[in-house]
Amino acid sequence: MQELKEELVIECSIEKALNIIGGKWSFLILKQLFEGTKRFGEIQKSIPKISPKALTDTLRHLEENEVVIRKVTPTVPVTVEYSLTEKGQALHKILKEMKIWGSQWA
Repeated sequence: MQELKEELVIECSIEKALNIIGGKWSFLILKQLFEGTKRFGEIQKSIPKISPKALTDTLRHLEENEVVIRKVTPTVPVTVEYSLTEKGQALHKILKEMKIWGSQWA
């Protein structure tokens, strides 16, 4: 009788957090949303180097991971606003620490 060995998987909390947050643009978008609810154009103007596609993709990723809420108001033209969920607000302390670290070491 052959024994089946189960592979031991150790999940890293830091890796999980980074998967939820996403790529480099996520941090800059989150920084903007910590100031309050913003429209797509406001976020784009505040991050001059981000392309519309990268902004859209990043916002979708954050929404899928329940970090950001997307609110659509049926106006002409349609108003789309983004704000942070409780999960997103919980990242504020982490990003503040990253800012301090960056100003000291970067």
